[in-house]
Amino acid sequence: MAEKVNSRQGEDNTMFSPYKMGNFNLSHRVVLAPMTRCRALEGIPQPTMGEYYSQRATQSGFLISEGTTISPTAAGYPRVPGIYSEEHVGAWKNIVDAVHAKGSIFFCQLWHVGRASHSVYQPGGAAPISSTNKSLSARCKVLLPDGSIDSHPDPRGLNTYEIPEIVEHYRQSAINAIRAGFDGIEIHSAHGYLIDQFLKDGINDRTDEYGGSYENRCRFLLQVVKAVASAIGPERVAVRISPAIDFLDAIDSDPLGLGLEVVKRLNNLQKELGSKLCYLHVTHPRFWLKPTSQLGIPNTEEEQGKLLRTLRKAYDGTFMSAGGFTRDAGMKAIAEGDTDLVSYGRHFISNPDLVLRFKINAPLNDYNRKLFYTADHVIGYTDYPFLSKPSET
Repeated sequence: MAEKVNSRQGEDNTMFSPYKMGNFNLSHRVVLAPMTRCRALEGIPQPTMGEYYSQRATQSGFLISEGTTISPTAAGYPRVPGIYSEEHVGAWKNIVDAVHAKGSIFFCQLWHVGRASHSVYQPGGAAPISSTNKSLSARCKVLLPDGSIDSHPDPRGLNTYEIPEIVEHYRQSAINAIRAGFDGIEIHSAHGYLIDQFLKDGINDRTDEYGGSYENRCRFLLQVVKAVASAIGPERVAVRISPAIDFLDAIDSDPLGLGLEVVKRLNNLQKELGSKLCYLHVTHPRFWLKPTSQLGIPNTEEEQGKLLRTLRKAYDGTFMSAGGFTRDAGMKAIAEGDTDLVSYGRHFISNPDLVLRFKINAPLNDYNRKLFYTADHVIGYTDYPFLSKPSET
């Protein structure tokens, strides 16, 4: 039965068929994607975050938290939650309990933005850390706590001897997440943030053992995955990558080659650990809604789809796709065996009952981009309407 449920292609593979994701039995394939929402005052998760996540929880559904910072140097947006202090752990516990009360599985996304930060977010006003001293281009801007927009300052490339400390921050934050009640963690290695700054050759200009070859550029990610897996178990660990996304100047000369190298190394690590990771989460190029020909990917849905399918075939484990999927596109990707799970972001913001709406093919509420990152804990956050009033039980 398990092989039939999890088959990569077949008539029983639908968005609403069950799926066994490692040790977790999911009732459907619609996942809440990790999304920055900027509602954690002074980095402390707030009670209304419990309402927000539990609104989107379903029995045996799967939710991933917003990016959650692993250290005082990790933030690059206002009001993002942390998971590195006891106060963070205690605050998250109440939110996780609210999600579990609805029967959902909940992972915490571990996040360090690296050079995508600003000195205002750094202890003592220091320069943000990265793989490099190269600054972001002028087209990239950072949102400051007062709501203004600024350019990114020059980062400071980490010294080789400093990197193990960052790996330890990931390991300890993973332990903290489990202590807070999360079922597992996702390592954010995508979208131009710290780990992606090591992976992409358009950013990483290092000459030590963390730069140059694929082996070297993948080293930091693999060290993080191995440390976290050793601390909480591989089955509770997931990885997100975006080899073809150029958000925050994260360009690579060979996105498919990089993706395959990461996959190969994760497959080998799974063999070494004697257990598979929970899943691999990959963002589709259309996430950024820009031409991708400059990245070596022809700008067509078919060619972009080939990248995901190639990585999916190469990865030995559960594969999750994200990035601009509609209901029909998600249904098609699952039915054709191109992915096991699909994560949805913007539509889940404005449709807390997105799973039900998808299931009955009901109209969707429109989302309001202007309210994505405000501090309001109701408007644009928990006030999007359901098809009917949600059950209190």
